[in-house]
Amino acid sequence: MSSSHSTQAKLAVVILAAGQGTRMKSQLPKMLHEVAGRPLLEHVINAAKALNPEKIVVVTGHGADQIEHHFANANVVFARQHEQLGTAHAFRMAQPVLEGFDGEIVVLYGDTPLMRAQTLRGALEFHRSKQAGMTVITSELENPKGYGRILRDANGEVVRIVEHKSATEAQKLIKEWNSGMYVFSSKAFTLALSIGNDNTAKEFYLTDILERYRQAGDKALAFKIKDAAELEGANDRLQLAQADTVLRNRIREHWMIEGVTLHDPNSIYIDDTVTLEPDVIIEPGVILKGLTTIGRDSIIGAYSVISDSILANNVTVKPHTVLENVTMHQGSDAGPFARLRGGAILERDVHVGNFVEIKNSRLEQGTKAGHLAYLGDARIGAESNIGAGTITANYDGINKHHTDIGRGVFIGSNSTIIAPRVIGDGAFVAGGSTISDDVPEGAIAIARGKQRNIEGWAEKYWRKALELVKPGKMKVIRVWLEGKD
Repeated sequence: MSSSHSTQAKLAVVILAAGQGTRMKSQLPKMLHEVAGRPLLEHVINAAKALNPEKIVVVTGHGADQIEHHFANANVVFARQHEQLGTAHAFRMAQPVLEGFDGEIVVLYGDTPLMRAQTLRGALEFHRSKQAGMTVITSELENPKGYGRILRDANGEVVRIVEHKSATEAQKLIKEWNSGMYVFSSKAFTLALSIGNDNTAKEFYLTDILERYRQAGDKALAFKIKDAAELEGANDRLQLAQADTVLRNRIREHWMIEGVTLHDPNSIYIDDTVTLEPDVIIEPGVILKGLTTIGRDSIIGAYSVISDSILANNVTVKPHTVLENVTMHQGSDAGPFARLRGGAILERDVHVGNFVEIKNSRLEQGTKAGHLAYLGDARIGAESNIGAGTITANYDGINKHHTDIGRGVFIGSNSTIIAPRVIGDGAFVAGGSTISDDVPEGAIAIARGKQRNIEGWAEKYWRKALELVKPGKMKVIRVWLEGKD
């Protein structure tokens, strides 16, 4: 028996990701379809990185340009399978990239996002401890229809992998099935070159390498895991949704174990890319997406959606609030029914209330915008108050313009500030004003027409209106006018 593979320290990972994925029925390459906020292939790459390999080779084919562009900064290298000629052929495409490499090789599939890093570590340790030539990762299913069956001898070694369509009735009763994921000794490429395509599909199957290892005098073993879901691929939208459900359950369980409170966990969606601190409370229906981080003692209200945002400690997001690329500092709060986006920044103890939209604006410490306002492309100084209905009119139809509001400013309700404008520290803007000039420090700006009342106007108007409508219409107005007679 060969001992060249017994304690190899060198390791490479080859991820087969060349499949067309026709069952997805999508123009997007299958490997870029997402589960729990990451593309399928990214989950597999992350699991592979946990093994600390010298190199990760991703074999691409269909949609190669898109996949390679997406993962250009993922610290992996690519090899292309230009013709879809089977799994052994795809594996051999990685050989030129690994030219001169003399170590163990782990083979994975790019559409298996449920594979855990600890499972791969376990398979590698098993392979090394047993001094195997190859180890196939397997599991059991009550009905493994469509999967290759694992045939073992009396010593537990794998003697054959039988495809379902070629299996006898007795072999179909075997519950242990082949995942197609392997740990190989350094002989793998040499042995794979001898695999032929003498089959009806005229393809080169990587399962045939098992016989080559046994002929070389090496053991072929199986590392059987309990959770079969880890090995299953996502080949269509149904399986994609099933994988997403499994991953999101894992994510929720992880954060609850880490000290996060989830009310009605199954209604809460947390992407794999999100980071939470202990004592965060998340209410039902919340969706947390992208590169979002939430600090300790923060509360996220029901049905809020938060994407790519940084929330410090002790932040409150009230129900039905939407945050997109937002930074909220300690003690700040937003909502209910608020929308913050485009790089909005709330500094310490800022309050943003219901139906306030903030875009690309910084609200400095202690500022309040209680309700019904739009603040775009603005800086609002500390301890300022923004009245209900305030609008920074930042867009002139061609360009966006900036509004600079100083410290301790009071903006009255229903004011419109036509950017670009500067409002000095301590200034006041009277309610209902349309501000088209800068306001000096400490001044009050009043920009509205003088009120005048025209007595008797309503009676004349409605009497004329009633002459133009059908009888019976506007009954309330008729009663009012009769009281005037």
